[in-house]
Amino acid sequence: MTVYNFAAGPSQMFKEVLEQAANEMLDYNGTGMGVVEMSHRSKPFQAIQDEAEALFRELLNIPENYSVLFMTGGGSTQFDAVPLNLLVKGKADYLDTGNFANKAMKAAMRYGDIRCVASSKADVYTYIPKVTRADFDPDADYVHITSNNTIFGTRFKEFPDTPTPLVCDMSSEILSRRIDVSKFGVIYAGAQKNISGAGVTVVIIRNDLIGNAKPICPIMLNYKTYADNGSMYNTPPCYSIYLAMLTLRHLKKLGGVDAINVINERKAKKLYDFIDNTNFYTNKVNKEDRSIMNVPFVCATPELDAKFVKEAGENGLVSIKGHRLVGGMRASIYNAMPEEGVDALIDFMKKFELQNS
Repeated sequence: MTVYNFAAGPSQMFKEVLEQAANEMLDYNGTGMGVVEMSHRSKPFQAIQDEAEALFRELLNIPENYSVLFMTGGGSTQFDAVPLNLLVKGKADYLDTGNFANKAMKAAMRYGDIRCVASSKADVYTYIPKVTRADFDPDADYVHITSNNTIFGTRFKEFPDTPTPLVCDMSSEILSRRIDVSKFGVIYAGAQKNISGAGVTVVIIRNDLIGNAKPICPIMLNYKTYADNGSMYNTPPCYSIYLAMLTLRHLKKLGGVDAINVINERKAKKLYDFIDNTNFYTNKVNKEDRSIMNVPFVCATPELDAKFVKEAGENGLVSIKGHRLVGGMRASIYNAMPEEGVDALIDFMKKFELQNS
């Protein structure tokens, strides 16, 4: 039975990447050892990290005045790292559009004057609040957003125009569509959705924002520590960086970010069109704010939802249970989810509806 993993993360990876990693587990590139046991100070690993950075720069068209840092701790560690590094004047604006956006805002409140500019929490985060440049404080150090809200299935289709550096948690959609990096001060992303296995967090930061950390900022959260040491102040998450390199190579082979975006849009449209044209399933998200990475939906009752999850798993559609804050189901259809997986899900949904209507 073919298994399709709809988990929100760690998520399904490209089969070709996993096959290559398996083939190189005992001997990477003729070194006689696998990357997992290789010294991070060795020339073979330095070449891996250099290629990973170069591919990030190429695929996202990252300007030269930005650094690419490989950090640990997942996206959640950046909830503290961002204010510790960027709160120079002590003020920042946050948009509260989901669970992780809310967590980031609450973490920052320990370090300065943090203002919630807009929130959709009262409506269970079913939409992205509309804001204009005038809504933001021009004296703030930065504006923080979460571009794609994994649990609730919303995303910023267009990014806000801000008078101060825009900081973005892009963990659950990075590399899924074309972005203009120059519009951001900082982009950070945990790897376990579109980049690699869990372990590495990529931080893309404009160089003028490095070197302003608060005195209380731990050495291992200070962006300057990583920038000054080529992300090798200590042992980096070597194997996750290696998997990232393989994933980026494969993405380039497929045609890059623009090519994968076409596939992602097509996958999401198929699923949303099916949901919208049935009375059995419901997606509660404002249509113009729907994520193309995470698609939550529910049946008429929690009992039917539980039955759906159980029977879907028995048919090779695994990890489709929705987050406890939302319930129901959630199909995470990141870059590596093949279109056949979405087709298989829709076929199952049709059969389940016929059997339970």
